[in-house]
Amino acid sequence: MTYVPAPEIAAERMDETRRAFDGVAGDYDGPRGNNALVRKMRRRMWATVTGLFPSGARLADLGCGTGIDAEHFGRLGYRVVAMDASPEMVRRTRRRVRVAGLEEGVTVRQLGIQDLDSLGDARFDGMYSNLGALNCVPDLHVAAAECARHLRPGGMLVFSIIGRLCPWETIFYLLTGRPRRAVVRLRRGMVPVVMNGGIVWTRYHTPREFFRAFESRFDLTHYRALALFAPPPYLIRLDVKAGACCDALSRLDDRVGHRPLLRDAGDHFLMVLTKRD
Repeated sequence: MTYVPAPEIAAERMDETRRAFDGVAGDYDGPRGNNALVRKMRRRMWATVTGLFPSGARLADLGCGTGIDAEHFGRLGYRVVAMDASPEMVRRTRRRVRVAGLEEGVTVRQLGIQDLDSLGDARFDGMYSNLGALNCVPDLHVAAAECARHLRPGGMLVFSIIGRLCPWETIFYLLTGRPRRAVVRLRRGMVPVVMNGGIVWTRYHTPREFFRAFESRFDLTHYRALALFAPPPYLIRLDVKAGACCDALSRLDDRVGHRPLLRDAGDHFLMVLTKRD
């Protein structure tokens, strides 16, 4: 059974995580949050979403960050409600949407994934969450119930989740003499991860562990590894030095990242779930 912290502890950790993301919002569109390796993972998410939902569909963006995904889908004609717990991330998303002239199709709200009950009776054709926002949720079972409540029959979830098994990370930190950091993803429960001097409370998941919170309401459609052979985003310097090699590894991810066993490892995994009628 997944350990869920007491409400007061969970609230304190969410506040700490929110402050950490406020602190990095200013440069999140640069090398920290949108470097070349991140963009490759984004494109995989974008292709999955556009392959599942027709233009004009109503989508919820859970943990929207600075709104890069919301802007992309808004430009394609989707109706998006973009949500994030971080006030600074929300401010930057609103500015991005305004500058892009997408205010009619993209609505922005300061709302954490754990607070989806505040959406009232809102209904969506699909929901997506990119680059590990759901790893910061203290109780996935509550999130799963709220996602199901706000999805129309047959609605789908598209989630990019930080995985528990990342060969690149283990090897990198062992080679650089940081054995404790090499195994941090193997720890159970919420783990404090330092980000630009702040703390992000993170829970790492295998695909099977993650799906358990959703299996009573959703069917598993498919999932695949992201950044299994290609290096994870924080090794962007390696991509800069060996770009052609990393591009080849990314293409290998695209070809075989969906295969059994391989899809259970990687920096992230991309999972699609379908709501039961």
